[in-house]
Amino acid sequence: MKKFLLDILGIFLLTVLIAVLLDGLYTYVFMQSKNRGKIETVFNSTAKKYDVVILGSSRANNHFVSQMFEEKGLKTFNYGMSGGHLFEASLMLKLMIERKYEIKNIILEADLNLSNDQESEGVATKFLPYIHCSKVIKDHFATEENFNELYYIPFYRYVKFDSKIGFREVYKIEVNEKTNALDNLGYYPLDKHKNGNMKNNIVNLNPLPHNKYYEEIKNICKKNNINFIAVMTPMCENVVGMNYFDKVKKAYPEIHNYENIIVENKYFSSCGHMTNAGARLFTARIIKDFFGK
Repeated sequence: MKKFLLDILGIFLLTVLIAVLLDGLYTYVFMQSKNRGKIETVFNSTAKKYDVVILGSSRANNHFVSQMFEEKGLKTFNYGMSGGHLFEASLMLKLMIERKYEIKNIILEADLNLSNDQESEGVATKFLPYIHCSKVIKDHFATEENFNELYYIPFYRYVKFDSKIGFREVYKIEVNEKTNALDNLGYYPLDKHKNGNMKNNIVNLNPLPHNKYYEEIKNICKKNNINFIAVMTPMCENVVGMNYFDKVKKAYPEIHNYENIIVENKYFSSCGHMTNAGARLFTARIIKDFFGK
């Protein structure tokens, strides 16, 4: 019986050792990644200077044409992340501040994403390789239900989220396989598609009266003397429940409402995402209104 228990203990300790070694190896590989995505690019960067940084979900990623800002002499990058929530936008800004970025203006897409303060698992997962290497990442996840498992169990996060940060991603980093996430200064243009969803119903959507992560972004900007510009971006003419944007304006009067400046379906790839042509019209208006002088 004693031998059996010692064998079990030996297997357990060996398993823990292997997990620790694999955790360290995977983390080391992610620490070298600079061309796969926006999160690791920021984490593995040193201090940068920007006139304009764009944050938000796909409705930021697909709607703000970075190059148009650059043509006006404004050093810009679009850090919008498809599928992201304000949870990730806030953490991205915290990471930039931790990396000593100097930012003059933040443009935040704040509209549909105000309706929740939850993490977007598919996007938030990509911060997890660095949870032991960054205090702001650790603290940001500290209130999540599964924090203890993610932080204290070696290699657990890599196994649980294997499809996002597992072996396949480690391999692609090692062979230096690039993605298009950093192309066009972070802006991702869309085309018009015949099968694009041109109907949307947001009747049951309501903005939170106090979105924790929106307030975090606003306060970080104030603390670091960053000009904070929050905007609602356009949706197509077929949307049902457009009074949602009136609710946002009532709850957050400082947010600029641009949801209706472009409504024609020809400028949309889907009801919530403009084509490149629509994005260029929209970006031109934003530049004129906030950077025209």
